[in-house]
Amino acid sequence: MMNAKPEILSPAGDFECLKAAVMYGADAVYLAKKSYGMRSAPENFSQEELSEGCRLAHSAGKKVYLTCNTLPHSRELDGLKRFADEAVEAGVDAFIVSDLGVMSLLKEYAPDVDIHISTQAGVVNYRTAAELYKMGASRVVLARELSLEEIGIIRENTPPELEIEAFVHGAMCVSFSGRCLLSQYLTGRDANRGECAQPCRWSYALMEQTREGQYFPISESDGGTYILNAKDLCLIDHLSELSDAGISSFKIEGRAKSPYYVSVVTNAYRAAVDFLSEHPGEAVPEWIREETEKISHREYSTGFYFPENPPSQNTRDGGYVRGYDFAAAVLGSEGGYIDVLQRNRFFAGDVLEAVVPGKPPIKLRAEEIIDKNGESVPAANKAAERYKIKCAVSLPEGAILRVKKQGG
Repeated sequence: MMNAKPEILSPAGDFECLKAAVMYGADAVYLAKKSYGMRSAPENFSQEELSEGCRLAHSAGKKVYLTCNTLPHSRELDGLKRFADEAVEAGVDAFIVSDLGVMSLLKEYAPDVDIHISTQAGVVNYRTAAELYKMGASRVVLARELSLEEIGIIRENTPPELEIEAFVHGAMCVSFSGRCLLSQYLTGRDANRGECAQPCRWSYALMEQTREGQYFPISESDGGTYILNAKDLCLIDHLSELSDAGISSFKIEGRAKSPYYVSVVTNAYRAAVDFLSEHPGEAVPEWIREETEKISHREYSTGFYFPENPPSQNTRDGGYVRGYDFAAAVLGSEGGYIDVLQRNRFFAGDVLEAVVPGKPPIKLRAEEIIDKNGESVPAANKAAERYKIKCAVSLPEGAILRVKKQGG
């Protein structure tokens, strides 16, 4: 049973993702500026974008959490005062922190901004969580390696005012709570400072020292083994259990993911939480579960939450399951036509699916495609160009159109 609705916390790697998260039902977003964040690959936010993002989120009643969860070296602490001042100026609601020194400085520089302890801190017991609360943290993001039973023990033995956040969906790191040295050893890119090259996703083979160039298979795959390649996390069928264990914020991984991913996954978890709050004890509707399969993902598992069903690696390949393409973003509807911005090629006559906030996907047929010159064309095949689709369905601005891949 889900008494109080847990927060849906969505990732925002850029401003477009933030808008998608807000539109599709996130209660809060987490994001990074161009420094002190654990994801350097995404575009991240400039000061101007951060301020605008906070205004947009707050106008919709949502919150913004700013990551400051790298493990900075001493020389990198000098910029933290400016970082904090700019965050306060923009209006962020909380910092996500993993380093105690950084936490102490942020409490000094920005005493009115909440502190959330990052999963990078590896919180696995109630005593650590309680001590962090005494030090000024309002929330702990638990280590991903905990079972539901262990989370319940932490909840029972910590102040009720301390919020508990945990991941419910997205990529899993093979190392403990993301603390990995593999990338730095192999590429010189420090995963603990936002520069992970993800070597855990690479293919490996075994070679004996005196037999250079002779590779020995260590899995059934002819291409080597992906022995370090963790499956993705998906807990769409277990949200009531997570809520009962005391988790107050459901976190979706993916600051390096696309606006399409953010929209679809946020929409699914928003719909699931709303449904379970109104229908306690019932199973999540099938359409919600299916939405998690319609984004690019690795094979799913339930992570460490259930010891009887422990996580495993996908040793066959390092690739993704991609059954659908993001076809177009909807700009509006008028006079029997949908105005769209193309993202991936689709053809006149294709059956598309529209993703609309809070609703099951809507199937529609692209009866005719009109290009920017007003001419009927057989396909929308020019990226980032505007097209009109003749269709009996009217869709709101911000809706998403997707098309099933051949063989998907």
